[in-house]
Amino acid sequence: METAELLRLFDGLRVADVRDGLDWAGLHAKGTVSPEVKPLWQGATMTGIARTMRLRPSEKAVPPLTPEEYTGWAGRWYREIYPNKITSTIQQGEIVVIQSAGLPVGEVGSNNSLEWHAAGATGVLTSGGVRDTDECIMQEVPIFCRYRAQSMVQGRVEFDSLQVPVDIGGVLIRPGDIVVADGDGVLAVPVEHAGTVAKYARQELENDMRGRRALYEKLGRPLDASVQ
Repeated sequence: METAELLRLFDGLRVADVRDGLDWAGLHAKGTVSPEVKPLWQGATMTGIARTMRLRPSEKAVPPLTPEEYTGWAGRWYREIYPNKITSTIQQGEIVVIQSAGLPVGEVGSNNSLEWHAAGATGVLTSGGVRDTDECIMQEVPIFCRYRAQSMVQGRVEFDSLQVPVDIGGVLIRPGDIVVADGDGVLAVPVEHAGTVAKYARQELENDMRGRRALYEKLGRPLDASVQ
């Protein structure tokens, strides 16, 4: 399927619905990312196609440097060892999915997350850390991460590869798989099961909306978007 068609299939579906759809497709033990990976800010939601990146810990020693020398050295790290190779590859409707180096480092921050969003990404999913979190929350780009961090990447993290299968919270996510995330956590749907999963996820969402709408009406509550 084309990206636009996949996104239409999953439009408006909650993580709970997609989890049900995975069960209907016989994928009971598949798809659910570890609950350690959470939204950076309350209310964050995202649905998109996985655009993957893998990072790795660096074993390169940081040389003795003056502060002035460090500025140039850090710039070379970003150009040569941790280059930004992903932004120019992002297509509209994708989610940047990052297998972290596993260090207490902010591999995602206010600058790169906003740059990826401007390039067309609907959000960011990382198995690692995020820094500049106050600005990230203010910018409201959906980010799901394992922890908050302070350190920069230079001297610590290296770029590894793009568009390879990655491990996010114990789930294999491949380029092109569908990622859905909200307050209930993160799910990945293997693209070859997208049609079946979406069909039954939609069934469960519509059943839930009908049942809750009847209860809203019984209680005299005004209808909101979740039941219409």
